[in-house]
Amino acid sequence: MNRALFLDRDGVINIEKNYLYKIEDFKFIDGIFELCRHYQNLGYLIFVVTNQSGIARGYYRESDFEKLTLWMIKQFLKEGITITKVYHCPHHPDISGTCECRKPKSGMILEAKKEFDLDLKNSILVGDKERDIEAATHAGIQESYLFDETASHKDSKATRIVLKLKDIYSVDTK
Repeated sequence: MNRALFLDRDGVINIEKNYLYKIEDFKFIDGIFELCRHYQNLGYLIFVVTNQSGIARGYYRESDFEKLTLWMIKQFLKEGITITKVYHCPHHPDISGTCECRKPKSGMILEAKKEFDLDLKNSILVGDKERDIEAATHAGIQESYLFDETASHKDSKATRIVLKLKDIYSVDTK
């Protein structure tokens, strides 16, 4: 079984911008490449699990999301990092109805587990919202980090709240 590093996209990989779909608006968060390189070197597969309700809302198309995703994957490759797969939920419960993939549900994580024979108990998730942490917990991931650059969260079900991405792997004992 494989271990995985799951990353939310908006707010973890890139600076949060509402309904981001344009390459020119995409700005990587400091430390994301180093974080991914660290876990890739430890043998983790890297996955992105992202809610993209802007598709259901009609703010952008699936093809816009795919174009940005391919560009993002290429930027990681330039840094020597392989993103194994990007999973996304294009739904919004008020528009397209309920689904099993929208976080805090764990459908995207469970799909990755099935597709890539993942050991979720020994995998990690990094998110910037409590719904990311809840999805990890529901899927059986025991180690999760709430990335909170603004220090606005005082409480979380995450293993730890971190202010910098390097705070995740700098104390890593694996």
